[in-house]
Amino acid sequence: MSDTQTLIDSRPPSVATLFIDRVAATPDGEAYRYPVPAASGQGPDDWKSLSWAQAAERVHAISAGLIALGVLPEERVALASSTRVEWILADLGVMCAGAATTTIYPSTNTEESAFILADSDSRVLIAEDAAQLAKARANRAELPELAHVVVIDPAGVEPAEGDPEGWILTLAELEARGAEHLVKNPDAVTDRVAAITPDQLATLIYTSGTTGRPKGVRLPHDNWSYMARATVATGLITADDVQYLWLPLAHVFGKVLTSGQIEVGHVTAVDGRVDKIIENLPVVQPTYMAAVPRIFEKVYNGVAAKARAGGGAKYKIFQWAAGVAREYATVSQDNFRRTGKASVPFALGAKHKVADTLVFAKIREAFGGRLRACISGSAALAPDIGLFFSGAGIHILEGYGLTESSAASFVNPGEAYRTGTVGKPLPGTEVRIADDGEILLRGPGLMEGYHRLPEKTAEVLESDGWFHTGDIGELSEDGYLRITDRKKDLIKTSGGKYIAPAEVEGQFKAVCPFVSNILVHGADRNFCTALISLDEPTILGWAEENGLGGKPYADVVASPQAVELIEGYVKRLNEGLQRWQTIKKFRLLPRDLDIEHGELTPSLKLKRPVVEREYKDLIDDMYAGSREA
Repeated sequence: MSDTQTLIDSRPPSVATLFIDRVAATPDGEAYRYPVPAASGQGPDDWKSLSWAQAAERVHAISAGLIALGVLPEERVALASSTRVEWILADLGVMCAGAATTTIYPSTNTEESAFILADSDSRVLIAEDAAQLAKARANRAELPELAHVVVIDPAGVEPAEGDPEGWILTLAELEARGAEHLVKNPDAVTDRVAAITPDQLATLIYTSGTTGRPKGVRLPHDNWSYMARATVATGLITADDVQYLWLPLAHVFGKVLTSGQIEVGHVTAVDGRVDKIIENLPVVQPTYMAAVPRIFEKVYNGVAAKARAGGGAKYKIFQWAAGVAREYATVSQDNFRRTGKASVPFALGAKHKVADTLVFAKIREAFGGRLRACISGSAALAPDIGLFFSGAGIHILEGYGLTESSAASFVNPGEAYRTGTVGKPLPGTEVRIADDGEILLRGPGLMEGYHRLPEKTAEVLESDGWFHTGDIGELSEDGYLRITDRKKDLIKTSGGKYIAPAEVEGQFKAVCPFVSNILVHGADRNFCTALISLDEPTILGWAEENGLGGKPYADVVASPQAVELIEGYVKRLNEGLQRWQTIKKFRLLPRDLDIEHGELTPSLKLKRPVVEREYKDLIDDMYAGSREA
């Protein structure tokens, strides 16, 4: 048996045990950093730290507080909050009490929040602030199981008529109650932890879904213990790393990053404010971070826009450097694949040194200067963008997984990464490609099933453990997986040709520096069309330079100049596509797609049915007058 398999097979029975073992191993080591407003109330945030022992003290207090409230093993405690250090401490507190965390995005609307709380039978809600409390209050009559609401940030929270006595308490009050409980019952938490079995429910994550009601995915402790060990076995993280964590912890991609960190014991800087990422990176100076493709696209578009604003010469330098980066990354990866060494010819290396001085070094500095790698997941990253960053010295390691597989099933391995693929399966995970191209998975990371939905579970989980992902992909001879599309998203034109829209959309994002989102349409049509929304800061910057300064976004994108601009990029895209894939017509949307309008999931994936329904008139207009109309 290999050392890796031994490591995985000897995994602890629960996340709670994993955490306690980490605290015992490095009690004084730094566990978490988190921002607090500057004492003066002005200027940048101060960053504070918690050691593993300090984190454990708070986790045990939260856990004991929940036990004192009457929370029993496997009962659900909902957590509705943005990413912050209290989210992690509360989640660990829930699991150390033997209970299970139900995750709720803070952006979830009142109706869907009520559905999740009711469907999960959550006994306690840990709410970030008054806004999250208000959602629970609005539906309290429909939530008879909800015995308490614990508020992390009580600013603005006032008693309301109809609140049962003791229904609301602050996180500080819960921790104080827990500390008091531990004085009287010192073994309360350790007894709960000792009783947790690997198959005991740890987390209930409701899929944000691109259609229909969300489904609760049941993930037992063994899923996370496996993920912790398998992640570390890849060798991608070490005890010396500094992780910058901003992803939504309500999403499985964010959540999985916490288990690997506990296993290896490195420090994590936690701040979920997306608008603070650029400001925080030079302060935190992370060695690795995870992100969704949209973040890398925005950074790339921002760099390109800044170069364009600097004048013709500066933009030409950027375009030259971008070409060098892509060539350098492609050649070095190809050589590594053939020889095991990421070498490049002398002439290309010389060009790369010049480009590094002029462009790439500044980009790395903006990321904090120490970033060894980024992990990208949740959606496909355009290969050209991945090659650009890798050639600039910021290696983007794409991975793949689903909520149902505890987030991580594949990841690109360190030096042997291949842009355009999601890498190899994690140790212990099996994969096969079905006759129709669907990716099937089997292994310890797979869910127990959907909460109270046995029929839905049976549709995707076979009796022998194979899970149907719904994604289409290709496996190389040496085990690298390339995702081509979602099975249900494949387009079949009226001419019988199949098109993977995500592949075309990804190519356009690499071609056009102004795009924010694009939806390719063409199912049962005789040609393809596209709905395109533009990145507002980037297109408004262009507008300033082209006689449209001061106009709002909607007016800019409606202008003939903007349409002509984007038409040029559509033509460039079409030059690299098969005839039946080409975009014959497009429309620029009057605003960007967003989560608030239900067009994107909280992990920024496109909800195709929603967008197509909302903009049906625009789509129909593009086909008006064609032979099929």
